[in-house]
Amino acid sequence: MAFENVIRRVDPYVPGEQPKVKGIIKLNTNENPYAPAEGVIKAIEDLDKMDYTKYPDPEVSLLVHALAEYHGLDDDQVFVGVGSDDVISMSFLTFFNSGKPVFFPDITYSFYDVWANLYRIPFETKALTEDFRINPEDYKGENGGIIFPNPNAPTGMLESLDMIEDIVKANPDVICIVDEAYIDFGGETCLPLLDKYPNLLVVRTYSKSRSMAGMRIGYMCGSRELIKAINDVKFSFNSYTMNATSIVAGVASVEAEEYFRENIDKVIKTREWTKKELTRLGFEFPDSYANFIFAKHATVSGKDIFEALKAENIFVRHFNKPRINDYLRISIGTDEQMKTLIEKLEKIVK
Repeated sequence: MAFENVIRRVDPYVPGEQPKVKGIIKLNTNENPYAPAEGVIKAIEDLDKMDYTKYPDPEVSLLVHALAEYHGLDDDQVFVGVGSDDVISMSFLTFFNSGKPVFFPDITYSFYDVWANLYRIPFETKALTEDFRINPEDYKGENGGIIFPNPNAPTGMLESLDMIEDIVKANPDVICIVDEAYIDFGGETCLPLLDKYPNLLVVRTYSKSRSMAGMRIGYMCGSRELIKAINDVKFSFNSYTMNATSIVAGVASVEAEEYFRENIDKVIKTREWTKKELTRLGFEFPDSYANFIFAKHATVSGKDIFEALKAENIFVRHFNKPRINDYLRISIGTDEQMKTLIEKLEKIVK
């Protein structure tokens, strides 16, 4: 049929499985295993019922102000979206329009090429080194923008602040976006570089360290000029993107700093224990600074381990892609969940 020729077709992003059955151990989507702060739950319970009958604040002022104050920025340096996916998608639409290829790693968050194809933005992937590191020289050629996560996903590798500054400094005429979805679990944020580089944007999410993946809150920090530009696109696209419940919950989470730090410390402690146990079982992995470990076994294929764990109702992430098809991305769960994982792996790999 003739109309089929005008339909935009893309290969969609494929998320990790979201099983609906009970009693599983779900370690495949990097969710935080601990509940949000009590203040978050109370803020939702205390929300006036009449607030649900009205449109939410299109400028998300309360949450923008809370995040700006938290990071020592001005309100007009923060943009809030429905999860970091929404923030990054709006960024592709707003900032990558030169017609030149956008650069990002070949092994990275697999939504980047989906957005590029959806918005018809040319792109080039730059191969990570054999040990899964970014080579900054690869990002110094002519381009239409740069984006990469730090720590990277799915590898968990952390790049230094000096290396990031080297890339941003070498590209003053394009927008450089650093996706810091996992930075709270280890490493140094590049937020201090915002004062030096007006072409830098830093993205954060509530889905990992703040235990609020279901609330869909993400945000971006940058110069006033860039934040105004992305807000203009957002208001042209959909003014009321953030619902009232997420706004009050997001503010309450920022205010619960002590709980936030305790939560992160628990995840890090469990991650380090899991690293030792995986090493004991013959797994190899780059050192992770995220809330997951990207591991392969010396003798058993990643697919076989993935299927064997699934049969035990333990879900991890397997990527059937070049260079990483033997790796499994294992999210960090509770101590009990990770001990069960290790017990099952011990039987599978032996």
